[in-house]
Amino acid sequence: MLEIKNLHASINGKEILKGVNLSVHAGEVHAIMGPNGAGKSTLSAVLTGNPAYEVTSGEVWFKGKNLLEMPPEQRAREGIFLSFQYPVEIPGVSMVNFMRAAVNEKRAYEGKEPLSATEFLKYMREKKSIVELDNKLTNRSVNEGFSGGEKKRNEIFQMAMLQPSLSILDETDSGLDIDSLRIVAEGVNKLKTPQTASIVITHYQRLLDYIVPDFVHVLADGQIVKTGDKTLALELEKHGYEMVVKQ
Repeated sequence: MLEIKNLHASINGKEILKGVNLSVHAGEVHAIMGPNGAGKSTLSAVLTGNPAYEVTSGEVWFKGKNLLEMPPEQRAREGIFLSFQYPVEIPGVSMVNFMRAAVNEKRAYEGKEPLSATEFLKYMREKKSIVELDNKLTNRSVNEGFSGGEKKRNEIFQMAMLQPSLSILDETDSGLDIDSLRIVAEGVNKLKTPQTASIVITHYQRLLDYIVPDFVHVLADGQIVKTGDKTLALELEKHGYEMVVKQ
């Protein structure tokens, strides 16, 4: 599904990614861990087309198409979804209108008819239950007045609505209490299918107790320096990045 080959990227002239290689296949969950400043969030930003970052060399292929040639909106239509570490508030834009526009835009790209208002509200009710999202929240503006946990639940709700092929979860666990972490993680697990894949970016092993990865990668100084199974996350938690990488 996703092939990253020797990817280099910089921001404001400073190189952050220094030759990332990664293959993600349908049905897989990949966890990316690493110290602050290693390039984890930069990788997610580059994959989704954040214009602040410049790709200086390398290739990225998504479902056989050159991802780096696509503008951000086309990447979203092709099925890439990013759950933000710090979701933004959008005052004046209702959740219902925001999600209906997004869902119908994706349907149009796929050659499907738009959902009517009645069809959309039924669809939204089904997806809200996945993350136990309160009805009051969907009647507000996007993320306005939401708690940290509610914002993260809303991100997974949007993921459920859009049904992406590849979901990138950038520190979805940051700032969550135990109950919110469980609900968000269970939502991600319910959305997993043999046709979809996820990249989970996290500092902490605790999230991986709920979302069990097939592969764990250590990203350090702009490169993936070690790959293993879920036990690698336990090693990192116990011994720290520096010691594990040196082994």
